[in-house]
Amino acid sequence: MTSISQRPHEWLEYYRQFPYFSIDTVRDGCYPRIREQPKPATKAIVLVHGLTDSPYFMTAIGDYFFDVLGYNIYLPLLQCHGLKHPQDMQGVKLEQWLANVSFAVDIAASKADQVAIGGLSTGGTLSFYTAVNNPKITGRLYLFSAALDLAGPQGDLEEILLRTFLVDILEHLDDTQPLIGKHPYRYARTDMNAARELARLIQKTDRLIQGYRQTPLAKAIFAAHSEADVTANISGIEALQRVTVADQFDFFRIPKAAGVAHPSVVLKEPIYAPDASASDFPLEYANPVFQAMVRAMGALA
Repeated sequence: MTSISQRPHEWLEYYRQFPYFSIDTVRDGCYPRIREQPKPATKAIVLVHGLTDSPYFMTAIGDYFFDVLGYNIYLPLLQCHGLKHPQDMQGVKLEQWLANVSFAVDIAASKADQVAIGGLSTGGTLSFYTAVNNPKITGRLYLFSAALDLAGPQGDLEEILLRTFLVDILEHLDDTQPLIGKHPYRYARTDMNAARELARLIQKTDRLIQGYRQTPLAKAIFAAHSEADVTANISGIEALQRVTVADQFDFFRIPKAAGVAHPSVVLKEPIYAPDASASDFPLEYANPVFQAMVRAMGALA
């Protein structure tokens, strides 16, 4: 059994709420995290990880909010993620992801006067959906490489296909490699079951965004997105910006020349395989403008 002392800030109450997770079933490094200030905090933030990855990806952002800005931080683990034995993410459901996020928001709201929310990729999409539907989100919305649109001209077609029976037909093609690979904090591939649930979520957020065309969204938003992102199309963020009250939207747009990949936006340090040698390339590169990004966030918090 893994020693709790070896896994700092592990959110044990989270396992009691969602018993499909436990200390023994969740991979080291992939567990849900909680950090609360020693004295009561007036502000809290829920930070949600992306598809196939884990709360580890949000730790550098969370540490900034905790150490520099004085927030309580809550990093939920989404259903079927971060497991030692993921079983091809069988039974994964968007409704459970929303329940995971909702629980974190409830705990945050019980401990602080103001609750913000943010996330990476799918976590950003879940955060947007929650921010406009849950009145307990009274603070800013933070979007990092938010998956509001799939990348490339075929993006809309991919979303449609993922929502149809074709996913079931193509399912067998998704079994060619295991989900657990060299990466310590994410699965080795995107599971089609989970991708289908993301497509359902994007459909919901598309409708929300369209609904704000007549009456703009009056929500304070900070969005960080790379023009080099080939996973989540930056056009999704641009569409959201167009339907948000102008002075409420702060866009930290990372130039294509910086070469910042989709998940790297939230990384202060690169990620290496556990057995990497000194000459090996990282599995994920750090964001070279991470400090400028968090300073821009901090100026608004």
